[in-house]
Formats: sequence, C-alpha cells, structure tokens
Amino acid sequence: MSTSETSHAINPWWIAASVMLVTFMEVLDTTIVTVALPHIAGSLAASTDEVTWVVTSYLVSNAVILPASGWFSRYFGRKQFLIGCIIAFTIASFLCAIAPSLGFLVIARVLQGIGGGALQPLAQSILLESFPAEKRGIAMAVYGLGIVVAPIFGPLMGGWITDHYDWRWIFYINIPIGVIAVLMNQRFIHDPSYIKNANPGRIDVIGFVLMAVSIVTLQMILDRGQEDDWFSATWICWFAAVSAVTLVIFIFWELRNDAPIVDLRVLKNRNFALGTFLIAAVGVAVYSPLTLIPQFLQNILGYSAFTSGLTQSPRGFGSIVGMFAVGYLSSRVDNRKLIGVGFFLVGVSTFLLGDINLEISRTSIQFPYIMSGFCTAMVFVPLTTTAMGMLRNAQIGNASGIFNLMRNLGGSVGISLTTTLIARGAQAHQAVLVTHLTPYDAAYQDRLHTLQTALGNHPGSSAALGEIYQTLVRQANMLAYIDAFRWLALMCVVCCTAAFFLKKVPRRGAVAAH
Repeated sequence: MSTSETSHAINPWWIAASVMLVTFMEVLDTTIVTVALPHIAGSLAASTDEVTWVVTSYLVSNAVILPASGWFSRYFGRKQFLIGCIIAFTIASFLCAIAPSLGFLVIARVLQGIGGGALQPLAQSILLESFPAEKRGIAMAVYGLGIVVAPIFGPLMGGWITDHYDWRWIFYINIPIGVIAVLMNQRFIHDPSYIKNANPGRIDVIGFVLMAVSIVTLQMILDRGQEDDWFSATWICWFAAVSAVTLVIFIFWELRNDAPIVDLRVLKNRNFALGTFLIAAVGVAVYSPLTLIPQFLQNILGYSAFTSGLTQSPRGFGSIVGMFAVGYLSSRVDNRKLIGVGFFLVGVSTFLLGDINLEISRTSIQFPYIMSGFCTAMVFVPLTTTAMGMLRNAQIGNASGIFNLMRNLGGSVGISLTTTLIARGAQAHQAVLVTHLTPYDAAYQDRLHTLQTALGNHPGSSAALGEIYQTLVRQANMLAYIDAFRWLALMCVVCCTAAFFLKKVPRRGAVAAH
C-alpha cells in the first residue's frame, strides 16, 4: 500500500496536525487536572485522598480500553472509531465541567478515559502510515515533541484558569478543541484499503469482561481502602476475592483462547516480561509525584494554583532535553545502561523531592522536577525498544497494548498507595509530635509564650494553642510526604538493578510506542 493511497493525495503534514491536535488534547488533560485537585476537593466537599479518584478513574478506564482498540478500529473503521473517541472525550469533558458532586465527576472521568484511551495509539499509527519511510523519523520527532510540550502548558494553564476563573473551565476548554479536531480528522483522515477490507472477527467478550472486572474491583479497593480501613470492611474482602478470581480465570481463558483480546503468550519473551514490570514501575514513579506535589504545594505550603503550576512546568523542559539526549545516546550506548542509569537518577530526583520543609523555595522543587523529566525520557524510550526489540512484527500491536496497560495501571496503583501512605503517615507522625506539647518541653513553652505575646492573649487562651496545633498538623503531613518520596526513590533504585537482567537487543531500528 502506498502512502498516496493512505492520504488520498492530502499533504501528510495536514494529517500530522490533525492527529497531533488529538494527542495534545488528551495529554494536556492528564496534566492540567492535577493542579486543580485541591480546588476540586474544596468545591465538591471531598477529602485529599478522595479527590485522587479524579485521576485514577481516568487512568483505569483509559487502560481497560487500550487492548480492545485494535479490534474496534477494524470493526468500525479506524477513521470513524477515532472520530467517535474524540466525540466521546469531548462530551465527557462537558459532563466533567458541570459535575455537581464527586461521584458524578468520577463517572464522567471514566467516560472521558474510555474516549481518550485509544487516541494516542490511533494517532500514532495514522501518522506512521501517512509519511514515506524516509520522513517518518522527522514526523515522529515532531509528534513526540507535541507530547512532551503538553506537560509544560498543562500545569500553567490549569493553575491560571483555576485561580482566575473556575476549575470547571479546565474541562470546558476541551469542547472547542474537540470540535476542531473532529472537523480536521473528518476532512483529512482516510482509511487505507487494508482497514476497509479487514475482517474484524469476533471480539473476545469474555476476556474483555474478566479483565475489566478484575481491574475495576482492584482500583475500587485502592481508592476506598484508606477511607474504609482496608480489610476491616467486608466489601473490600469480597472485592479482593472477585478481583483475584477474575484475574486467574482471565489468565487461563486468554492462554486457551485462539483469538484472545490480550495475547499473554508474548510474556514468554524475557525482555518483554521484565520490560512490562519496569514500565509499571515507571508509571508509579512518574504519576505519583505528579499528583502529590500539587497537593503539597497548595495544601501545605499555601501556594496558589498558578504558582503551583509554574513550579511544576519546568519538568516538561527536562523531558524535551531528555528526548534529544536519548536520541543521540541510543545509537552509541547499550540501552540497558541507559535504563539502569535513568532509573537510578529518577530515584535520586525523587529522593531530592523528599528533602523538603515548610520554608523551601520553588527552586527546591523545580530542580528535582527538571531532573525527573530528563531521566524519565532516558528510561522510557530505551525501555520501550528493549522490551519489544525481540518480538515479531505481528506481536508488536498486542504487546504495545499490554505495555501501555501496565504503565497506566502502575500509575493508578502508585497514586492510590502513596495517597494512603501519606494519610496513614500523617496520623502516625502527628501522634509522635503531639507528645512534645507538654508543660515540660522547653521548646513548646517558649513557642507558646511567644505566640501569646504576639497575639496579645493571656495564658490559657485557645488562639495560641490553635496556631501551634495547626503547625503540628502541617509538619506531620510534611513528614508523611517525605516518607512517600523516599519509598518511591527506593523502588527506583531496585528497578535500576533489574534493568541489567534484560538481554541486549540487536540494533535493527527503533520500535515506536505511545
């Protein structure tokens, strides 16, 4: 099939612009929401751990739809499926904007994740087919640049919109973008003949349902576990059993099915199996700080949403530099060394995030964030090529679905676990710190007398005591954040050693992945 057949004599850069707009919208939405989480929590009367459902529900539904995107493309036609996903994403964005409660918002985010799940892989496959082989490198470089630029604008836009208007507008802005994307893709995108003539076959409904039930029940446990005291709640015990049983049945069903929705046999390849484990760790290491840092800056340090976004946006510049650096090094250095060193440096940057206090400046967050963006790019690109480098071309589509599924699941699990760690850790640290609030503690007495003098209160007044207690709560929460960041750093160091169990892949060109 020629490129001209795919593009119908349309300039491929118009096709690139059409699919890049879709991808930019989806990636931007992932980063723009994190800055607004504290405002969403306040507006909808939700706690800090509850509001993270807005992120995790999107990631889970996004992950569930990934393995089925290939079949839907063949059944509906890739162009119609892409446009349908854009429309679903746009309508769900409107529902997010008008959400009257947290439950409504979470359901709308699930629908948004279903619409957004297939956008990136569809956009990438269309882009690759639209350019001749000699121009695909520059096309993918521009495409990749669009992906890493979105996280720069996301926090800034989210913060500015939240501060000057309302958090609901971070979803309203998707509506005009979605309309333009539908019109552009309707005009410039055409299905190639192999898509038009494809026989989609029967979808593995049982496998899809088993996978969805297992993932959704697991995520509900992770999201609600802290609030309901984990396995002390009967429903959590039942959900854990359902999740485990459906997972076991799913594995057996997929291994015995001739046309599985997820071909697990590809995990027999050692590089891919270990690479899948490591990409899940990447999801934990990347998504957890993206959710925790805005909460720390706004809830503990009192930053505005825009200042919080301004503090986080340099991470995208680190990613851009990292992409160029990896492009240069990948042809000169063993990918396993890049992955190992990258994980180690991600661990260092995360450990530096744990070196925080209540008096830090923005640069204390920005430097580790820039370093994290650079090192994440240093891990992701060589890990993708190494994990899939020994697979047959026919296996790569299915493997890519599993790979990205595990990345999203890792992010969702990481957010839930670190949020729980902070909630429990804050309680534990508060119990220790409160033992110092006694008449026999010289530092406490000195601080109490200073506050009473400053506030003009007589001894025993509650104003000074309340001020001290608020400081204690902030310190307890700060220590809990430090614990979470250091656990994440330890995980990255462990992954650093695991990278060297990968086999060296013969150089035969890079494998694309979203």
